[in-house]
Amino acid sequence: MTVRAAAEWDCWTTTARVVLDHRDRRHLAAAESCVREVTAAVDAACSRFRSDSELVARADDLVRGAEVSPLLASLVHQALDAARATDGDVDPTLGGRMVSLGYDAVFAGAEPVHVPEAMARALDDRPAWQRVLLSGTFLRVPAGITLDLGAIAKAAAADAAAASITARLGVGALVSLGGDVATAGPDPSGGWQVRVQDLEDDPVDHVRLAAGWSVATSSTQKRRWEQDGHARHHILDPRWGLPADPVWRSVTVVAPSCTTANTMTTAAIVRGHGAVEALRRSGRAARLVAADGSVVRLGRWPVDVAGVVGETPPRVRDSA
Repeated sequence: MTVRAAAEWDCWTTTARVVLDHRDRRHLAAAESCVREVTAAVDAACSRFRSDSELVARADDLVRGAEVSPLLASLVHQALDAARATDGDVDPTLGGRMVSLGYDAVFAGAEPVHVPEAMARALDDRPAWQRVLLSGTFLRVPAGITLDLGAIAKAAAADAAAASITARLGVGALVSLGGDVATAGPDPSGGWQVRVQDLEDDPVDHVRLAAGWSVATSSTQKRRWEQDGHARHHILDPRWGLPADPVWRSVTVVAPSCTTANTMTTAAIVRGHGAVEALRRSGRAARLVAADGSVVRLGRWPVDVAGVVGETPPRVRDSA
């Protein structure tokens, strides 16, 4: 088996990893730098765990509406697209609710970020992502709504980092940020071989992926905590503002971009038993691991995933 050139480090309470074909190992340090630059920029734009991120620092301005950076505007645009594509099952306006449930800066190992009292009074309302206004780089976030772009931002960062490596260095690359895996540029001989597994005792699949496709995994087993005697996880059902029923331990989907794959896996967790039919209709290759450990495989998964529904190839890995 060919040994790839790889580097990994801690990032966002998970692991960042960049992989190049063995022929391109001389570019590994520069490729790692590309990933670090992208993740640092995304963090500075939208982290809700940093008081100095653009999204948090300008919260008061955004209630009235203000021009924001192109990067923040792009991330919000992708988050709102995800909400539209899933009829609100993937909702980027649940940040306040996440804080009230205990998934806050302290949980993420950062300094606490104050949630304004005006927002706190609205935490139990069903946040309406339709009321967030984005026009170009003009963004308005009504009082009482706290954006949480975490999942989409991580997937978007994987997409952007892989593209950045190829654009700068002219080589093929695989970038993994936790459960979000993106590739760009030429793929190595035999494609990218990816191990798909959530926790160590979960089922394992190996998938062959080619350049230009992505894989994301959403999990109800990671990012867990207890609040007032109740087990919590970080994927909320927008209807109730509570963690989605853990019908699935994890869901993995192959798609043309990480943002698309992540949107579909998050929606599948929220939809519970209804996820199977929705994913089957999408035609995407997908794997769902049920609470009892049984596995549902759709769209020819994992057989020749790179050729799913006649499209150009994809890639996979762990969980978000």
